[in-house]
Amino acid sequence: MDFPAYLATMPMHAITEIHGEPGLLERFRLEVEAFDPGDRDRLTEALDLAAELHRDDRRVREPYLNHLLRVAIRMMHHYQVRDVDVIVAGLLHDAVEDHPAELADAGPAGDEARGAALATLADRFGPRVARLVAAVTNPVYDPDRDRDTQYREHVAASLDAEPWARVIKVSDFTDNGVGVIHTVGPKVARSAAKYRPLVPVFRELVGRPDTPLSPAVKRHIFAQLDLAEERFAAILDQPG
Repeated sequence: MDFPAYLATMPMHAITEIHGEPGLLERFRLEVEAFDPGDRDRLTEALDLAAELHRDDRRVREPYLNHLLRVAIRMMHHYQVRDVDVIVAGLLHDAVEDHPAELADAGPAGDEARGAALATLADRFGPRVARLVAAVTNPVYDPDRDRDTQYREHVAASLDAEPWARVIKVSDFTDNGVGVIHTVGPKVARSAAKYRPLVPVFRELVGRPDTPLSPAVKRHIFAQLDLAEERFAAILDQPG
């Protein structure tokens, strides 16, 4: 497939709409050209694993892999992340939550499966990658409590001591929050209600001195959080 020369600067949701998964894969390839061969191999291995684990998963109108690609590309291009462990963890940030048994290649269930999956990640990509993925993996929720409340509590607590995990999670949040207008059906309002209370949480986390991003990148993220809030308000604050 032929892609335009400006693919390297196209907004990611535009790539998604026009070129789909092949376009995002090509954009990922263009981004990883900046890394040395050994790092490119690790990033490609992580992408291949994510594609295999999520091969049958979808997000409303698109393959789930598109979301993982956008999270990783956003970190490389907009956040200027060159820490390969962080990008690998971004590609695999939903692997333990969604496919623990497949990742561990075993039959355990529940917390045991998640522990085995994290051990597999540590063996393949190193303990730091496993720790970052663990920090952005949602817990098994208490069915007697509100899920959205538990989600917000988890985000605030798990990212408090993991500055690089904040970077992964805010890219994930941007894809889900700013990208809410690319969703259709009942999920639009449901997602807006889930994510809106997290805008000030991420603003505070990103603004911390130990969050390893440049001032310019932080300003870019703050602008994206403003945009997410505008979109949440348009969806949820309808009169009457």
